[in-house]
Amino acid sequence: MTANRRPRPVHALRAEPGIGRIRLSWKGEPYEPLVDHYAIYGSRSSRFELGPDTLVGKTVYGSFVHDRMGGARQDWHYRVVTVDAAGRRSRPSAALRAHSTESVTVSGTAVATVGEFDHRSLELALAPNGYARYRDRFGEGPDYTFGTSTPANDWAYIQPGPSDAWAGRRPSRATFRFPLEAVPSGETWLAIWLIDTHASIPGTIELALNGTPVREVQLENGGTRGSLEGDATRPGTPLKPSYVELPLPSAALRTGENALTIDKRTGSWHAYDALGVFTR
Repeated sequence: MTANRRPRPVHALRAEPGIGRIRLSWKGEPYEPLVDHYAIYGSRSSRFELGPDTLVGKTVYGSFVHDRMGGARQDWHYRVVTVDAAGRRSRPSAALRAHSTESVTVSGTAVATVGEFDHRSLELALAPNGYARYRDRFGEGPDYTFGTSTPANDWAYIQPGPSDAWAGRRPSRATFRFPLEAVPSGETWLAIWLIDTHASIPGTIELALNGTPVREVQLENGGTRGSLEGDATRPGTPLKPSYVELPLPSAALRTGENALTIDKRTGSWHAYDALGVFTR
């Protein structure tokens, strides 16, 4: 009887919102019968059919990230089906409504930016695969001034870390300078979008504003292809975008020129989509 039994549906389906993505997780019984994979179906509508048009992904794990949604909040409805090694399918899970988190690039007002927040690096210097020329082109690292510098010439698509032989196995710094006519009265936020990072040693970035430390951020593991490819919107791409958005300390801001520094003292490279300073 067990050999002919359909796999049981997953349960405890949950969602965690994020910028540009929704992370799903669930519980299942992967060994009786042996599970081949989980099929995740989703739609913007609460009423949808399970089929090729609504299949958003498959995984062998008890979690799945539905990503590349962009900066605006998106509301989705999901159901998960268990598929066993013989191809038998469980009943769909209970439906789950979930949403992504709205980015400050949508809710805020841009003060200064580099690049377009579009999951591509192609408008940045050396993109999509010119990492080997980084040392010759940028020496001590990019030093970009909003209003006078240009993305195609003055901001590298990639920032190396001390694990990268092609960049001399040394830390790197990128500097982003932006003017303020007055210190904003509301919150000022930093947004850094990445198209990809190294898969196993993405390392950390240390952020400082006008010499005041802001935060050290552990980067997420990526797909290790962003040094060679520049478009994370391409179907089937192995690139894994990630996002860093956080408030900047008002006390560190000043009228006139401000300098944000991004130091990479651990791990390997990360590849930029865009970055900017926003108020909201």
